[in-house]
Amino acid sequence: MKCPYCGSDQSKVLESRDAESGIRRRRQCEACGVRFTTYERIDRDVLLVIKKDGRREPFDRAKVLGGLRKACEKRPLPIGALEKLADDIEADLSRVGKAEIPSRLIGELVMERLAPLDPIAYIRFASVYREFKDLDTLRNEVDALAGGGELPRFSVVSTQPPLIPRDELEHLVRTPRRRRASQAS
Repeated sequence: MKCPYCGSDQSKVLESRDAESGIRRRRQCEACGVRFTTYERIDRDVLLVIKKDGRREPFDRAKVLGGLRKACEKRPLPIGALEKLADDIEADLSRVGKAEIPSRLIGELVMERLAPLDPIAYIRFASVYREFKDLDTLRNEVDALAGGGELPRFSVVSTQPPLIPRDELEHLVRTPRRRRASQAS
């Protein structure tokens, strides 16, 4: 491992810890004495994604995470929820055991996990992924998600204490904005 400061390839490992997706190592350069952190991840075989038009490209976790971030923008999600979701999707894809997978499988996995996490983010993602053409298509998707008016419960467990208690958060999700404003005054 080369030192990011002086370029020397002589460093010693001070500490190693398991990280969510690999190993975190704290190192010290023997030439300049600066400490730095490295992360090691398992290098899996290249997984190719078959796009709608037939092109093939390597799977890119960053693209999945980017799509999730766009869908979940300004949503009250626990810290690390999207990274965990991307890790779970990547693990599921590697368990399939095939060298090539269709892009629609990735989209379906994202939507399957996003619906219980955050219904609004799910609708945002689905509207782009499924290319809704009109309001009726959107309405049908919302009705299917709501399942008779009951929204899915949040399923991601976080080690960080919540900013808003769960019962208050559920009340806010189910209470229309106008009624919340009149209750506050």
